[in-house]
Parts: sequence; structure tokens; C-alpha cells
Amino acid sequence: VELSHYVWTSLMLVWITCVPYTSMTPIISQSKSLQTGSTALLRGLVEGQRILSRAKRGWVWNQMFVLEEFSGPDPILVGRLHTDLDVGSTPIKYVLAGEGAGTIFAINEITGDIHAMKRLDREEKAEYTLTAQVTNRDTDQPLEPPSEFIIKVQDINDNPPQFVEGPYRASVPETSQVGTSVTRVTATDADDPVYGNSAKLVYSILEGQPYFSIDPNTAIIKIALHGMDREMREEYLVVIQAKDMGGHMGGLSGTTTVTVTLTDVNDNPPKFSKSLYEFVIPEDLAIGQPGGKVKANDRDIGENAKSTYNIIDGDERDVFEITTDAQTQEGILRLKKPLNFETKKSYTLKVEAANIRFDPNSGAPFKDTATVKIAVEDSDEPPVFSKPTFVLQVDENAPINTVVGTVTARDPDVTGSLVRYFIDRHTDLERQFNVNVDDGKITLAKPLDRETDMWHNITVTATEIRNHSQISRATVAIRVLDINDNAPEFATEYEAFLCENGKPGQTVSAVDKDDPIQGHYFEYRLIPEMLNNPNFTIKNNGDNSISVLAKHDTFRRQKQEMYFLPIIVTDNGNPPMSSTNTLTIRVCGCSREGIVQSCNVEAYVLPIGLSMGALIAILACIILLLVIVVLFVTLRRHKNKPLIIKDDEDVRENIIRYDDEGGGEEDTEAFDIATLQNPDGINGYLPRKDIKPDLQFMPRQSSGPNGVDVDEFINVRLHEADNDPTAPPYDSIQIYGYEGRGSIAGSLSSLETASSDSDQNYDYLREWGPRFRRLGELYSVGESDKET
Repeated sequence: VELSHYVWTSLMLVWITCVPYTSMTPIISQSKSLQTGSTALLRGLVEGQRILSRAKRGWVWNQMFVLEEFSGPDPILVGRLHTDLDVGSTPIKYVLAGEGAGTIFAINEITGDIHAMKRLDREEKAEYTLTAQVTNRDTDQPLEPPSEFIIKVQDINDNPPQFVEGPYRASVPETSQVGTSVTRVTATDADDPVYGNSAKLVYSILEGQPYFSIDPNTAIIKIALHGMDREMREEYLVVIQAKDMGGHMGGLSGTTTVTVTLTDVNDNPPKFSKSLYEFVIPEDLAIGQPGGKVKANDRDIGENAKSTYNIIDGDERDVFEITTDAQTQEGILRLKKPLNFETKKSYTLKVEAANIRFDPNSGAPFKDTATVKIAVEDSDEPPVFSKPTFVLQVDENAPINTVVGTVTARDPDVTGSLVRYFIDRHTDLERQFNVNVDDGKITLAKPLDRETDMWHNITVTATEIRNHSQISRATVAIRVLDINDNAPEFATEYEAFLCENGKPGQTVSAVDKDDPIQGHYFEYRLIPEMLNNPNFTIKNNGDNSISVLAKHDTFRRQKQEMYFLPIIVTDNGNPPMSSTNTLTIRVCGCSREGIVQSCNVEAYVLPIGLSMGALIAILACIILLLVIVVLFVTLRRHKNKPLIIKDDEDVRENIIRYDDEGGGEEDTEAFDIATLQNPDGINGYLPRKDIKPDLQFMPRQSSGPNGVDVDEFINVRLHEADNDPTAPPYDSIQIYGYEGRGSIAGSLSSLETASSDSDQNYDYLREWGPRFRRLGELYSVGESDKET
């Protein structure tokens, strides 16, 4: 705001009069013209103030500078400081300190002019507190005490309104009344709301008419059009403007968008796409399977579009049912009872679709109806048995091929195909029954026993001749009737205990595997040989059991420990069956109270008449005999009978073959001499040294006696070599240290023979075969060399 120099002069006079006690006068200037026009007057004011303050130097005062925020690049003069000490002769310096001193505000040290060097923004900082002081320019000594003043930044309209929370989204039910509130928007202005109209906002709609309106002061958006329908348009985009300066020209503005969505209300009923639906359903459709689908469309969405379907009219409504698919909102027509083309070929139903949720104030019917016609299609049905389960009876032990009963089935189709019958052998694994394939008569294939199986459950299948895939099944329960073919017998293996000097009271009962209709009745009697039995008798208890009684009380275990009482049991069947069962009665030692204490075999030992001494003597003889046998076996094991007698007369030729040159017969490190001398001394398996076998056989323990048969020994070794998978494919040495006894060919050794070499004739070696022919040639050559 620019003030004339007259106004400023009046203000300065008032200020000087009201605020004494100062030695430094701020000079406020908002323009260069003000500075020039009032210089002489200000000097006079300063001089007059000096006369008023002669009595007291150093005044204390507070002053506020007001400066509009600006954005220009050039520095702007804020004001001027002056002191009465500045008369020209004293070297003074003005010093500025406080907020922004030296950065935002700068002071001329000589003149005291204060300039704003940077842009001032009230929204960043509204006022600055500074301190001014006069010092000696040469010594920097303060000439007056510091004075504090405030520079206040005055606001200008430099900030447009802003919607901090935008863009907005809102929703309102469709068909809402005019004036219904939708939402409220809020804009903010960073300018000073107290000074002027820079922050006074007014709201308006730039886009969105005629559907919506907004209150210019409260910014509440409202419905402006009646009957807005979501099914016609669901979403609207509204542009809102906020303008400062009260909406006047020159004000700044800001905009935001509000997306308004109309929410659905149930204002549309379901509607079938057509009034008549026709379906063709085969008569063999399984119960619960879908036969057709109907659908009523609803323009609403969500819960408002959900409908339920019902059959409200039609013939035989209990044959079908209709359910709602929650995903597709379709009505699924399902079968509740089997269809029969031969009985009824078509059905007509009336189906209704109704909304689950509806608005009672709307007054419109939220339901629709349609007609459904169903045509039953004839199908090739499997045969039908006259009843699902057949119960038949047959006597046990009936002869083979006896007719048990008959099952019947028919083809329900119009063509009426012939039916063939079979037994499912999975239900008759023992093949006890047969069925006639033409008439369904079931006959016996094997005799039956009621005591083994009382019931037999088999499955009979009926198949069309023209179409073998059409099969039906029926259960046939065959009860085996009882005949009296089992004799009664004791229920358990009875064993009675009889106390010495006592009378037994054993109760015996019988069981019969048969099951007569009139029940069991058993008759007990002793075999004819035991009728005059002096020891025991039986008594009928009248409940199919008997009691065994003793005829005397002089039983002794020493005399007889056990008695056997044969009893004949006969039933009341037709014909009656009987069996003989034996009751075992044991004589035992009892206490005075009749409690059994001992039933051992002492009764058999004592009557022999052997005393305890005799028994001890017999036992001692047995022990002595065992000792003699043990000693005899021990001596036989320690007896050493060598096979080869080592003396001077026992001279033999040892033939040893080496794969490499060695020390001859004196080289005893290459072999075990004991093995060459005594084959019975081989206690283990000697592994081959010419190869490293992949497999190892378990060593064979030699356990033959000293008099081992050499021929058998060689054959065993030969069999082992032939069956040994680790044997090499070339010859290897097999060492035998014993030649045997009584060889027919005699000894092959040339040592210690009765005749000399000259008397020997080796031609017989050639007759032994090709293996000895080479040996004969060698000896023959030797004889010719000697003669030569």
C-alpha cells in the first residue's frame, strides 16, 4: 500500500509524541518518492526529538516494519535507521543482528538503510525479529544500547486453492430423491485467511450438470436430477472448482474430480427369456440328474438379482424338482422319480422365478412364470425282476439238480426282448447252484450242509438277448432247512475227578448240531457192556443232562487211577441219531473238605513193587554205563593211527610241478610237506595260488576217518574242481600225498623196487593210454641210451 508523504508525516508525529526515550529513529519508506519528499521534514522531527530528550540520552523503543512478500530479483528497501550521534564528525557504524540478518536482510553501515536481499514468502515465515545497534567504526565500541524491532511480511494472493484429498470417489443409491447428499469435498488455501479475501473460497461444478449440484460455501455435492437409473448409467464423473478472492475476478482456482457410482436397488423383477421351454428326457435318466435348465434374467446385480425357482403347477409335480444354481442363477430341472415311457410319455409344468430380496414399497411384482413341457424318450431298459429279492428254501443233503426255486424277469420295453439268466459267480465261488438260462430255475450243483452254512446269498443277473449290455440283478437268499443228520455228542471233553473214599457228582450234557423245530431231547444210557458196572451209574436230570454217580466209596489210586465210562446219547429226530461218548473219571487225593489236591502218576509206580533202593540201583547202573561209553569214545579220539609210517623203509617219490624254476625237491617252502604225506591231515581249504578268484567257496572240512578211500577222495575232489566257477581254463596242480592201498597197477615209483632198472620193461606204460604213453617213451629212450 503506497501512502502519501503527508500521511507519513502525520504518522511520524504521532509516533514521536507517543514513544519517547529513543536515541535512534527508524525511517520507514515504501517508495523512493516518499524518501525524497520527506527528508527535510524527518530531519526536523529528529532534531525536535533531540531537544525533547536532552535530559536523558539513550531512549528505549519498539518498532514494527510491514513489508509485502515479493518475488522480484532486485533488493527492496525495508527502512532506514538513524541516530542523533550521526552528525558527521563521529565515525559511526550501524550493525544489524537477529533472524535473517546478513542473509535475507542487509544494512548499510554508513547510512543505516535496511534492504531485503531475497524473496520473502509469508507462507514460509510471517515475521522476523532483528536487533540494531550503533558502534564506533574505528574501535567497534557500542555507542548506544541495542534496540529490537520486527519486520512483518504482509500477505498477497499468491497461492491457489488445493484439494489435498482428491480425487474423490462416492456412491449413492439409484433413484434417490433430489437433494440427497452424495459427498463433501474440501479445498485449502495457503494464503492468510485473516488479511483480505486471499483465502476465501467459493465452490462450483464445472462438469456434472444436470445430475449433481454443489453448495458454494459448504462444498456438499447433492443429487440434482430425479430418477437416476443405474441400469441406464452407473458411473458419473463430476469436476469441482474452488476459487479464492470470494470468487471474484483475479482470484486463483483449483479443481478436483469426484467419481460418483450409483449403487443398485432391487427395482427390476426377474424375467424369463421365453415363456415356453421344451425338453426331451430319456426314460432311463437317473434320479437326481439334471433334465433341463431355465433362466430368468434380472437387470439388477448382486443380492438383488438372485432368484429362486419353484414348480407351482402341472401334472404329477412330484416327479420333478427344480433347484437354483448359485453361480449361474439358472433353474435346474431334476428327476425325483423314475420315468416310464410305457406309462406316461409327456409332462407339462409351470415354473415361477421370484426374487429373494425385494422392496415392498415399489409395489411391482418381483416374479415371473414360464411353461415347461417335457417329452419322455423311449430307452432300451434292462430287464426288470418280479421282485428285487427272492427268498428260497431247500433241505440239506438234497440230491443234486434239485430245483430250489425260480426267478422271473421281463423286458419292460415295448419290443419285449427275451431274457436270459445267469448266476454271478463272485457270489457263488464254490458253484453250489446253477440256473436255467431260459426259465430262471435255480437247481443244486452240490450237496448242502446246514451245519456248515445255514444261508446262501447269490446274485442272479437277467440279460436281454438282443442287447447283452442291458443287465439287471436280483438277490436270491436260499435257506437250508435242517434234517436230522447229526448225532448228539458231549458238549465238551468231560473229565470227572473222584476223591478217594468219596462219591462223585459229575453233571454231563450233550449238544446236537441239528436244529429241529420241536427242539432237542436227549436220551442217555450206558452201553450194554457197562450196564452191570460195579463202580458207576447215571441219573437223568430232565434238562438234557445227566449226573454220574459212584456206587461205592472204596476207590484207590494205587489200585486204579483212571476209569472210562462209555455213554450212548440219542436224539429225538426222525430218524433218531445216536453216538457213544466216553467220560474219563480220574481218582485223586482230596482233603477232608473234598478239595482235589493230587492226581499224579504215583498210582502207576507204586503197584509195580519196586522199592526205593531198587530204583536207586537202576539209576546208578545207567550212570555207570554212560561213563563207560564216554571213556570209550574219548580213547578212540586220542588213538593216533598214522596212514604213513615214517621210517627208513618208507621211501616214496614226490612229484612236484613248478611254474618257474626253483630248488627242486629240497625247496620245501613252496609247498606243505605234511599235506603231501597225509591227506587226512588237511584241516582246511587251500586256496589256489595261480589265480585270484572272483568268488570264494566255503572251505570244505575233511572229516573222513583214517582209512579214507582214495578213489572216493579223488572223485570228490574232481567233482569240486568241475563245479568250481573260479577254476581257471588251464591246468593247475592238484596235490595228492597218499597213493592208497592195494592198487592193482602197483606202485609207479621207480625207487626201492625189487628189480634193477635194467630188468624193467616199460612197454606196458603205453598200454595205459595216451596219458602214460609219453612216460613210456621217456623210459624207453633212457634204456637205449644206457645200452649205447
